[in-house]
Amino acid sequence: MTLPTVGRIVHYQSYGTPGGEHAPAPQAAIVTKAEGNLVSLAVLYDNGLSFKTDVPHAEGDEPAAGCWNWPPRD
Repeated sequence: MTLPTVGRIVHYQSYGTPGGEHAPAPQAAIVTKAEGNLVSLAVLYDNGLSFKTDVPHAEGDEPAAGCWNWPPRD
């Protein structure tokens, strides 16, 4: 697997809302710190920014809530 580095674009899988108003969805994110498979991210939402720390890589690079993964290549 390619290790993440600062400045790379990845996907962060949001959790969605508890009531189901918003489903989990991939969000664009920029790696701001990388230590192995744990990263800190600046997550870009359509209504603002969020900063996350110690975000793990999704197992098998399959999207999982609260994790990052590489964007799919079409």
